Amino acid sequence: MAPANDIKAAKATYEGFVNLVKWSTPAICVLVAIVILVIQ
Repeated sequence: MAPANDIKAAKATYEGFVNLVKWSTPAICVLVAIVILVIQ
């Protein structure tokens, strides 16, 4: 079993990653839509 500090650090890293994905996915979709509209 990992020490509690390692689990806290891993949880913080994971939450940061999930937050990044949650906000970057819609932003990328909007950028792709804009590029598609410009290309047409």
